[in-house]
Amino acid sequence: MDGLELRGLAAGYGGDDKVAGVDLTVPPGSWLAIVGPNGAGKSTLLKATAGLIPHRGEVSLDGTTLAGLGRRKRARAHAYAPQTPQLPAGLTVTDYALLGRTPYLGPFARESAADLRIVADVLLRLDLSELADRALHTLSGGERQRAVLARALAQQAEVLLLDEPTTGLDIGHAQSLLDLVDRLRTDDGSTVVTTLHDLTLAMLYADTVLLLDSGRAVASGPPAEVLTPEVLWQHYGARVEALRTADGRTVLAPVR
Repeated sequence: MDGLELRGLAAGYGGDDKVAGVDLTVPPGSWLAIVGPNGAGKSTLLKATAGLIPHRGEVSLDGTTLAGLGRRKRARAHAYAPQTPQLPAGLTVTDYALLGRTPYLGPFARESAADLRIVADVLLRLDLSELADRALHTLSGGERQRAVLARALAQQAEVLLLDEPTTGLDIGHAQSLLDLVDRLRTDDGSTVVTTLHDLTLAMLYADTVLLLDSGRAVASGPPAEVLTPEVLWQHYGARVEALRTADGRTVLAPVR
């Protein structure tokens, strides 16, 4: 069991580290939620893991260092969905999802019938088939988020890196999207790494949470063990209490 491994990972902008000294192993098929207060370095860590910004340290998958792979092989290893994607004007949902097949195409190749079948299957699983020919700019917020996820899933990568996938969604659509990610993770055996602001959602969906504060990893482990009222007061300045749900899960509720 290798999975995704970070060793001494540090990254930032303009020579200023926003996150440093992160060591972590994410087992295959598991879900890691990266949490922390605003400015803690969550998105920076995710981008560094994806190889999108310069970083120090090592990111490896199943024992292979990703920095040594070409762009196409890296794209087959992990798929990244940004928090605020730039959706190209004029593209349909199908066109956009097909961009996820780019790592499998030759320099001058067009999408094959197999690529089209993969995308059609992804759209079906995401309940986007009826919107396949719709322009991206006509979609609702929840539909756009699913379209972004469709592009990532079309890459058929081993690891999904999702930066705040529930941004702009109400609680119902946020739950639906995370339920979908969890179901796809179970069906495909994918490893999921997300950043999440909503700690209750992190506790409900993730196997493990990594708590960042001021660019440092201050705790990691099962959600109920890391996200305690004492820890949240120390790192968020938040007053909360832990509640037990009917199915035995622990969630957090703010108190006055």
